[in-house]
Amino acid sequence: MNALDQTTNAFAAAGTNDIRAIKPPVPVDIGLVSLWWILAALVVAAALAGLLWSIKRKNASPLTPEPAHARARRKLMAALALLDRPRLFCIAVSDTLRVYLEERFNFRAPERTTEEFMNELQATPLLNAEQRRSLGVFLGQCDLVKFAKHEPARSELEELHAAALRLVTETEPPPPTAAPPVFVPPTLDRTS
Repeated sequence: MNALDQTTNAFAAAGTNDIRAIKPPVPVDIGLVSLWWILAALVVAAALAGLLWSIKRKNASPLTPEPAHARARRKLMAALALLDRPRLFCIAVSDTLRVYLEERFNFRAPERTTEEFMNELQATPLLNAEQRRSLGVFLGQCDLVKFAKHEPARSELEELHAAALRLVTETEPPPPTAAPPVFVPPTLDRTS
C-alpha cells in the first residue's frame, strides 16, 4: 500500500473527509451524431460569412484617388482658416503647392530648399517662364514669413493664396476629351 492510500485510509478511519483519493477520468461520449451537428454548424457559419463578405465587396464602390489639383485646391481653401496666423498660413500654402507640384509633375519639391528647388526647376520644361517667376516670388514671400518672422498684412496673405490657386489652375491637366459621337447611318427599308 502506498503512502497516499495509507493517508486516505487513516482519514477515513478517523471519520474526516478532508482529503479524498483522486478519481479516474470520466469518459465523455460525444457521439457520432453530435460530431456531425458541429461540422454542419461550422459549414453553415462559413457559408454565411462568405455570403456577407461577397455582398459587402459588391456594394463597396471602388475608391478613385482624388486628383492632385483637386486635393491642392481643397487644402488651399482649408488654409484660409489660418489667415490670422501668417506663419502657419504660409507653411500650409507653400507645403500644399510643393506637394501638388511633386504629385502633378513627379518632381521632388517638399524636401528641398527654395533655392535648390527653383534651380532645378529652371532646367526643366515643367512650367513656363512666367509660372517659374511667379512660383519663385511666391516661395520667397512664404520663406520671409516662415523664417524671417515677417508679418505681412492680410491682403498680402490673400495675394499669396490667389497666386497659389492660379498656379494650380494653370498647371492642372486638361479634362479628358469626350469620345466623338458615333454616327450610325440610317437603314433603308427595301420592302417597298
